[in-house]
Amino acid sequence: MTKVQAATAKDLKLIRKMLQSKINELMAEVGKTVVDMAGNEEKLPDMNDRASQEADLNLEIRMRERERKLIVKMKEAIERIDDGTYGVCEECGESIGVKRLMARPVTTLCIECKTIEEKRQKMQGRTPELLPAFFAD
Repeated sequence: MTKVQAATAKDLKLIRKMLQSKINELMAEVGKTVVDMAGNEEKLPDMNDRASQEADLNLEIRMRERERKLIVKMKEAIERIDDGTYGVCEECGESIGVKRLMARPVTTLCIECKTIEEKRQKMQGRTPELLPAFFAD
């Protein structure tokens, strides 16, 4: 295993700030979506227009659900920062490198354990859930 640079208190403060900022941004989007959906009650006479509107609504709901899951992961990461367990791999117990934490703040696995997990998933024919690259893991 390669020795990685662990996060400092300053790094943790920055990561916590990034996570909280992203949570606030996503929560603002949720609010806009609710307002948009409430105001989008028009009855379209054309079946194609209605189908298109329904497809757009379904896409919006799926995106918001993914964002909701991401918010949960980010809040859990903030809790780990606060309780002092952030940056420790759940599999091997080693420190997760600060570069990895900055790139993927919600990660709970070091790069070695994540690589093993991805290989295992690939062999089982599963693919990880798609999330924005910054927060995937």
